[in-house]
This record gives sequence, C-alpha cells and structure tokens, in this order.
Amino acid sequence: MATVLLVRHGRTTANATGLLAGRTAGVALDSVGKRQAATTAERIGAVPLAAVVSSPLERCRQTARAITAFQPGEPQQLVERGIIEADYGDWQNRKISDLAKEPLWRVVQANPSAVVFPGGESMQTMQSRAVAAIRRLDAQVEAEHGPNAVWVAVSHGDIIKSVLADALGMHLDLFQRITVGPASVSVVRYGEHRPEVVATNTESGDLSWLAKAPAPTGDAAIGGGAGNPAPEDGAASA
Repeated sequence: MATVLLVRHGRTTANATGLLAGRTAGVALDSVGKRQAATTAERIGAVPLAAVVSSPLERCRQTARAITAFQPGEPQQLVERGIIEADYGDWQNRKISDLAKEPLWRVVQANPSAVVFPGGESMQTMQSRAVAAIRRLDAQVEAEHGPNAVWVAVSHGDIIKSVLADALGMHLDLFQRITVGPASVSVVRYGEHRPEVVATNTESGDLSWLAKAPAPTGDAAIGGGAGNPAPEDGAASA
C-alpha cells in the first residue's frame, strides 16, 4: 500500500493575526511560514515522492512548491479541490476572538458533526469530501507507482484533522482532540484491512526510513513489530 504524507501549509499572515482565512484569496505564508515550509521540504527531501498534491489555495501551493523544489526527481504535481479548506461561509475572514463569542463556537468544539457554518458547508461534508479525495488519490498513486510509493497531500488544519480522525476510526465529534500544526507532517497508509496511522503532527525528525522500508503488508504487527529502519546518521526516527 502507498504511503501518504499529510502536510499542513506553513504559518500565514492570517494565522499570525488571528483571522479565520477560510478560502479568502491572497492569503500567503509569512516569513515564519516560509521557513517552516523549507524545513518540512528538507525533511521530506530524503524521500523520493511519486506525487505532490495541493489544495488550490495559495498558502498550500507555496508549501507544495517548496517540497517539490527539494526533490531530487520530478514528482507529479496536482491541484485537488477535494482537499481545499473548509467553507466557513459567514465566518470567513473574521477574528477568531470574535468567533469564540458566537453560540456556534461551543458546538464546533464539542459536537462538530452537528455544525453547519452559516452560508458555508457542514463539517460532515468537509470530512466526507476530503477523505474521499485522499483515498481516491492514494489508490491512484499505488496503481501507477506501486505499493512502495510515497506521496504528499498539502492541505489545511481542519481538513487533515478530519482525515486523521477517519483513519483512526474516530467519530468526527472527537476530532478536536487531534492537533495539526503549521507545516507538520502526518503519515497514513490505507491497507487492505484498515488504515494505518504511522505518525501525526511531526515537526522534526528523520523521514529517510520511508525510502528504505519494505512495502507494508497491510497486516498489523502483533506485539508492535521491529519498528522503522534506523537512520544511518543516528538521528531519531519521526
């Protein structure tokens, strides 16, 4: 089975000023976000990628370009609308501090499966279309490049959290327990029997083992298994 690296975009000007950017055009990485994207690109650079897929929004495309530029080869580059940011509707481009005073805020925190953003989409719809896109693309990458293939999906915090929740078998109402930081890398494999969540929200650590590991079998390692191949330089595994 192929391996997907779920990468959140780096920090943006909106993140830094406490705005919920949503799908607002022109929201770009700030100087911190550019450094974060470069660090993540360097981490992933040790792994030959079959494809780099991005949300259509500029902050994700910037992060995807940084990752692609650090690749020794030329991975396929795609833009996928299925992993675009949630449609926050009337909440878009408002201050988080103001939104926290809205009655809907508590529902978002405790019962996200019941949330429909005013003028936007439901969180259930957000999860459904994101998971469908990731699973479809994963199957496509494996069919074209084989079970050892590794690919990247660059997306947004709530999108990645919802995909991880699905892979973990968690109800959407529990997805706020997951943290996905700017430019973090989470690792998922979709096997014959179940998804396998290899790592979540990593911001440092060696990823070169992904290029050395044998194709995963899809069966759970009873007792925990032997772990990932040790990095040659002695760095800690992600």
